[in-house]
Amino acid sequence: MGCRIRQIFSWVLLLGAIVLGVLFGLGMLNTPSAAAAIRAIEEAPGQIVYQARQTLKDQHGNSWQAIAFKRIGADGQIRFDLRLVGFPGVTEIDRSQPLTLSNSLGTTLTANEDSSGLFTEVTKPELNVGQYNLQPLLSKLRSELPLKATLPTLGNEAVTLSISPAFVQEWQALAAKKG
Repeated sequence: MGCRIRQIFSWVLLLGAIVLGVLFGLGMLNTPSAAAAIRAIEEAPGQIVYQARQTLKDQHGNSWQAIAFKRIGADGQIRFDLRLVGFPGVTEIDRSQPLTLSNSLGTTLTANEDSSGLFTEVTKPELNVGQYNLQPLLSKLRSELPLKATLPTLGNEAVTLSISPAFVQEWQALAAKKG
């Protein structure tokens, strides 16, 4: 009887090993890498926007939508911006101040606020939305280091967002897209 149980147990172990081998071979058990979810949208004839979206958390655990986008106009002009959107009523962004990006090596970069043309009612812009020009900073971002984004607010405390290296890599892949 004991021999029969050992034989069944051996077959179960062998079958389990085969199943695991197949799953690893197919890549089903690998942790998914930060594959770029880059979307291309044709806004108008000859005008293409490539965008990538991520959700970021601030120092208080609030979620922010980060939308990096590259716009290629019909005239060939290229823009690369980062739009940060918080929940309405939670934070009011100070658009008179730049966004600050810093890494663990002490490098600090600033991105100018550029929400011109973003709001349909220019007299009532959404206070929870900011847009920043990243075009001049892209070549200076180190994709192997996480970033800390400091977003100035009209309140007492600036918002701090953590940006993983995978997001920076996604932004650089987005910037490399050809129109």
